[in-house]
Amino acid sequence: MSLIEEISKRKTFAIISHPDAGKTTLTEKFLLFGGAIQVAGAVKSNKIKKTSTSDFMEIEKQRGISVATSVMAFEYNDKRVNILDTPGHKDFAEDTYRTLTAVDSVILVVDSVKGVEEQTQKLMEVCRMRNTPVIIFINKMDREGKDAFDLLEELEEKLNISTRPLSWPINQGSNFKGVYNLYKKELNLFETNKTQLADVVINITDLNSEQLTQHVSEKDAKKLREDAELIEGIYEPFDIDLYQSGLLAPVFFGSAINNFGVQELLETFLEIAPSPMSRQAIERPVLANEEALTGFVFKIHANLDPNHRDRIAFMRICSGKFERNKFYYHTRSGKKLKFANPTTFMANEKILTSEAYPGDVIGLYDSGNFKIGDTLTEGEKLQFKGIPSFSPEIFKELENRDPLKTKQLEKGISQLSEEGVAQLFIQEPGHRKIIGTVGDLQFEVIQFRLEHEYGAKCSFMPLKFYKAFWITCKDKKMLEQFMIRKAHAIASDKEGNPVFFAESEWNVTYAKQDFPDIEFHTISEFNGN
Repeated sequence: MSLIEEISKRKTFAIISHPDAGKTTLTEKFLLFGGAIQVAGAVKSNKIKKTSTSDFMEIEKQRGISVATSVMAFEYNDKRVNILDTPGHKDFAEDTYRTLTAVDSVILVVDSVKGVEEQTQKLMEVCRMRNTPVIIFINKMDREGKDAFDLLEELEEKLNISTRPLSWPINQGSNFKGVYNLYKKELNLFETNKTQLADVVINITDLNSEQLTQHVSEKDAKKLREDAELIEGIYEPFDIDLYQSGLLAPVFFGSAINNFGVQELLETFLEIAPSPMSRQAIERPVLANEEALTGFVFKIHANLDPNHRDRIAFMRICSGKFERNKFYYHTRSGKKLKFANPTTFMANEKILTSEAYPGDVIGLYDSGNFKIGDTLTEGEKLQFKGIPSFSPEIFKELENRDPLKTKQLEKGISQLSEEGVAQLFIQEPGHRKIIGTVGDLQFEVIQFRLEHEYGAKCSFMPLKFYKAFWITCKDKKMLEQFMIRKAHAIASDKEGNPVFFAESEWNVTYAKQDFPDIEFHTISEFNGN
């Protein structure tokens, strides 16, 4: 198969949502359709009844939440589907932001009961920054929730995007009867606790025909006809170009836990979602169909397999063909590297692969060569854009509770910060380790993983910092003067870049007045730009 044919086969996307909207459940139903798993795990009330496939870390099993991005691949209808299931919890938003740099499109899951929530809005902002195509799945239609038209209005208002329903619910809650697929002119009747994959689909090209009332009541048929007429009157016909440009979001309705509405969503997604296209490097745009390989690391995970203490870099292939045991150029270090055991993923299951194509995400066993944002090529000096680190909101000093395990603690916190679990800042004198995060839950994860994966025990002492700012200045002497004056509030990030810890907003304003030539940045690119 040619490179162009391999590219056209591939659909690489992330599933994103506010916590508890049903993202992980939807992911698993996709995997069921793809034959990748036989039983899905049920996530209810934050307690996992069966271990769900995409939440594999021990702490995730205990807490019933996703805290790390999982990568899964399967074949469906001659397409190669690459799903990146992201953490829903807001404390792990940075992992999700980085994951969104590695996909070509997104499925956004919205809870029909709660509507658009805060985290949904933040995730959508990141998608809008990159013009990432988005399909919206309104979940939990079998529960009493918001009116479907009200939900569409809320989506447009809060997410700042035009919508176009491609399926439409017949009632909801206890009266939920099913959905009518406006895109394919098919009726799909709802059954509770459905375990079979084959849906009962009835072709009804004309809603005014008597065929509809053979399957739903006269009252429901009348309401569906009125709703469909209203949709056609209010909304423009679906435009695939507007969707692929990130300007129009198709909307589907269903119930992931009952495996309902999922097949329509998956099959329409595979039909309309973009295959891998071009990627912007600092030096130039890189086309997917270029012969030479390029790819970038968007995630690093240590100890994916607790029995082997491995460290894996997740790399998105952007162009060309990746081949096992072939030397590639690591642009940051200038080294040539080859990989004997590259893998593809099924959650925590890793499968050895000999080749990969644009859109694929592969795992590269890493002995410490990689950092997030690193690029591999066949010799060209390239660096892909846009894997930022955001200013943390919570700061705590790391304290070693077992001096005999100092080396393990050093290695552990270094690897966890390289994974992007949290940001590590070093303050002198004394080599104080300050951890910055966007939420408290990350400190629990760090403490848990340091103890269970590295055998090191730690505690955290809260620090009264308001925000961290990366500081730059064209006048080196002025920068040095500022760092001497503010020595008690200066540290270095893991790249050695100077960082200023402000104790309050006033503190920043005062510093800017005293040193007008210094720039205070709240976002830092990992590549140092």
